Amino acid sequence: MESLKVGVCQIRVTETKTDNLGRAREMLLAAAGEGCRLAVLPEMFNCPYDHRFFRPFGETFPSGPTLDMLRQTARETKMVVVGGTLPELDGELLYNTCFVFGPDGGLLGRYRKAHLFDVELETITFKESHTFSAGSELGLVATPLGLIGIAICFDIRFPVFIRALALQGARLLVLPAAFNTVTGPAHWELLLRARALDNQVYVIGASPARNEQAAYLAYGHSMVVDPWGSVLTRAGERETLLTVDLDPAFTDKVRAELPVLHNRRKDLVDIKIF
Repeated sequence: MESLKVGVCQIRVTETKTDNLGRAREMLLAAAGEGCRLAVLPEMFNCPYDHRFFRPFGETFPSGPTLDMLRQTARETKMVVVGGTLPELDGELLYNTCFVFGPDGGLLGRYRKAHLFDVELETITFKESHTFSAGSELGLVATPLGLIGIAICFDIRFPVFIRALALQGARLLVLPAAFNTVTGPAHWELLLRARALDNQVYVIGASPARNEQAAYLAYGHSMVVDPWGSVLTRAGERETLLTVDLDPAFTDKVRAELPVLHNRRKDLVDIKIF
């Protein structure tokens, strides 16, 4: 991964798809204007995080309003654009999918969320599996900036899954997510910092901004964490563009001084990726 400036677009998502796409494009252009070479959108940035909207807002690759906007904006700005996630229609199936477009507007990779958010908390019950199918591949995307690992929201709770991305060469993990106001205050920062520290990688967590009128309240607080586990920048609840410089030399320094990945005891575990 080359040294680069990244932009994290924490947008407020509404029930109007065209408004969501317009705001996302504005923020991507603003990131490019600040010199970013990589920009990240949040989970379900074109669609309220609500079962009622997933299928109506869905799009089929290669073309649709959201996909066309991402492709065109990546080409115009010459950035790598991690397009958060959107509902992806594939025949009768629906996936929670992240599309990554390169500086020429070409598709660099696609990752379908592997771990679906099926929970029964005291105040929130949500079953992604009632609507979505689960992906079956790791999110490793080769870009002009280096190899990027992609995970989506609930995926961050599975350390072995994230470790697999690091062991296959990802030095940057991008996590479009939509933690809520119950799990967010308790676990959001803890999980981002833990996965960054575990794997000595930069972690970008991109969340939607809070929309008090929505049925599902996003936590916000998008964040970038370095390989030492330190928070480099963070947002609050409101719509925000975060920008920060990432230094790959710092990753090398951390891994040389504290060689956790090198010294792991592969002979003591049964899982090959460990």
